[in-house]
Amino acid sequence: MLDKMTSNQRLMFAVALSIVFFVAYTAIFPPVEQDQAEVLNKTEALKDATPVVQTKEKEVSFATPVKGVKTSSNDIVTITGKDYIMKIDTLGRISSKELLQEKFNNKDGTHAQLIQEKSTKPLFVRFGDEALNNEAMQVPYTASVSSVTLDNSPKTITLTQKLSSLTLQKKLTFYPDGHYDIAMSLSQDKKYFIYLGDRPKVNTKEQMMSAVGVMVYTGDEILTMIEDGDADSRKVFSDVSVLASFDQYTAIVMYGFKKDENIIIDSGVDENPVAYFEGTQNMKLHGYIGPKEYNTLKNIDPILTHVIEYGWFTFAAKPMFKLLSWLYGIFGNWGWAIIALTLVIRAVLYPLTYKGMMSMQKIKELSPKLKEIKEKYKGDPQRINSATMELYKKHKANPLGGCLPMVLQIPVFYAIYRLLLNSVELQGAPWLLWVNDLSRMDQYYILPILMGASMFLQQRMTPNNFTDPMQEKIMKYLPVIFTFFFLNFPSGLVLYWFVNNLFSILQQFIVNQQFANQKDAQAAIERNEAKKENSGSKK
Repeated sequence: MLDKMTSNQRLMFAVALSIVFFVAYTAIFPPVEQDQAEVLNKTEALKDATPVVQTKEKEVSFATPVKGVKTSSNDIVTITGKDYIMKIDTLGRISSKELLQEKFNNKDGTHAQLIQEKSTKPLFVRFGDEALNNEAMQVPYTASVSSVTLDNSPKTITLTQKLSSLTLQKKLTFYPDGHYDIAMSLSQDKKYFIYLGDRPKVNTKEQMMSAVGVMVYTGDEILTMIEDGDADSRKVFSDVSVLASFDQYTAIVMYGFKKDENIIIDSGVDENPVAYFEGTQNMKLHGYIGPKEYNTLKNIDPILTHVIEYGWFTFAAKPMFKLLSWLYGIFGNWGWAIIALTLVIRAVLYPLTYKGMMSMQKIKELSPKLKEIKEKYKGDPQRINSATMELYKKHKANPLGGCLPMVLQIPVFYAIYRLLLNSVELQGAPWLLWVNDLSRMDQYYILPILMGASMFLQQRMTPNNFTDPMQEKIMKYLPVIFTFFFLNFPSGLVLYWFVNNLFSILQQFIVNQQFANQKDAQAAIERNEAKKENSGSKK
């Protein structure tokens, strides 16, 4: 079949198949999330894990829990914010953070918990000396207060652990927006490590093509991601600006490291990454635990916006999100902002799509002549190609012009896909009556059906020059295939594609009318010239 296609048809067919492959692969092979109970059971053995450390006293492996040491703890401090409740336990760790906003609720309606009960928790300290570490696991911290409420001002809590040979103090200042300052001090210099904490596992929705794991953003503006299942060896980073363990919408972040401080990413259970770093006798840094909301992170520190990661298309998706946010500020609704963004993208691509549509019209007009060429030079491909290109050149028709707009839409579509998939702002965002969450699928399938119908109408309006019945049949069924695969896609993405189709239909209608008018005008000119020739010959 392919050998009978023109170069234009081959390219269109390849583009169509690439889109189908992308959509099909996403829908059929989403990342597999392990059963939550299984994950908790496996991480039980790792919850107190730390690296193998050489100390003056003896070598001790922290890759396995310390035997005979009681590691259970109770909460000693409760921090209540506007949208969350955070707790600190007797081991000086941030033991839980509960999100109170309804849009983050789990599938069973309970509030989302960012820190799992059995996991390595933020601010967990492990000493290099085994005996000292065993003592630290037995001696509880004391807190300056048992509870604080964050209204409009930050609150400071001092945690103290008095051991036989030293005193450790954590001075934590919490802010209403979810970030906090850390000031660590030891009465004498000892080797110890601080843990970032295992990534959140918020069970709010199924994740599609969403990376989860640990990311490191360094001073040379290089972002490194170690996804769950990929931490097959230990990696050490220096000059780190931001360290985060993250899932689709939330993250545990630490930042403000000195250039010479080393961050270690080790391999944990199922080769999931475990992040930690060596502390100093006196050190200061900052942390954040919460949703990856762009404006919140930007207001805390602009460098934190790098925690929002869109994959390979971050370079396109990030500025696109800024534009989408600006449009949201105008319309006050993310659905209408998506529609406006689609209009902006169509306007930018309009010159190219216009030329492409006009080229397709010209090629359609040349179809009879192309068939004549094939019949005339049947069995001589070289003559057919030469005559075909000469015909295109004579009529100023570009065989690839109709494909260029379609090719350009693929990276735009993927950037939009990544943007909508990773933007927590769209979670729980309503649009019209039946769409109450643009980050989830349309439960009534209205948008996917409308999208498929608009794609079918667009195909009927778009000129083509198919010569192979099989190819034509495949293209005819693309709207059905797309509708099927878009059923489970976030409704915000389906809305974008549907509206994009509507603008394409409108533009195609205008181009068709313009081309018809040009043909009528050209026909009128030819008739007038013919009349003049006839009247001249009679005279």
